[in-house]
Amino acid sequence: MPAIVQVQDLRKRYGEIEAVRGITFSVERGEVFGMLGPNGAGKTTTVEILEGLRRADGGSATVAGIDVFRDPSGVKRRIGVQLQASAFPEHLTAKETVEFFAACYDLTVDAMALLRSVELEERAGQLQEKLSGGQRQRLSIATALVNTPEVLFLDEPTTGLDPQARRNLWDLIQAIRDRGTTVFLTTHYLDEAEVLCDRVAIMDEGRIVALDPPQKLIGDLLSRGFSKPTVQQQASLEDVFLDLTGHELRDA
Repeated sequence: MPAIVQVQDLRKRYGEIEAVRGITFSVERGEVFGMLGPNGAGKTTTVEILEGLRRADGGSATVAGIDVFRDPSGVKRRIGVQLQASAFPEHLTAKETVEFFAACYDLTVDAMALLRSVELEERAGQLQEKLSGGQRQRLSIATALVNTPEVLFLDEPTTGLDPQARRNLWDLIQAIRDRGTTVFLTTHYLDEAEVLCDRVAIMDEGRIVALDPPQKLIGDLLSRGFSKPTVQQQASLEDVFLDLTGHELRDA
């Protein structure tokens, strides 16, 4: 089957700044694909072009078989987007929020089933503005799934979450992938990308400087003679925290 996202020689300039410099890559169906890079690397511009939110200056891009340049509206009907800071209508419950987003697509959905899929069923009647940060992130993902997207774009989904909520969201992303949805993830947490992503593209100064499975990138680095200056511990402080307090999600 053809790749679900195909990008060829993509370019975008803002005045004198060339934000995206002729990048080429593809995303396979059913994988979790990560895009990494420092601030200003061109990640956000690239993703916004793929989501049909920003026009490119050159190259080509297709998402779910749709030409992004010719039919951005068609692309938007086939994708889901979770933003780092989602703005929901006020005074709506979690269930009503899901139903509101479905109505934007002129769809009727089983809101309780969607909330159940992100472990928010018990919060269905709670006002969305009263939800915790982790709960709002999961609600954001539920709203991004209302149109049964072929590709789910996640922008820094675990920023600001406590360790339990972060690990829970990892499990949720893997479950979404296991149900057949392709996930396109941007994150600054490299351990997150290493755990979740089948492949990662690393961008810097508008170019893709590496693209491979995380373990291959690590192996290539080691083969070039890289070694850490100190012996790494087999556990981290986060591992200690989760061992002492448990992995279960806490929504209280």
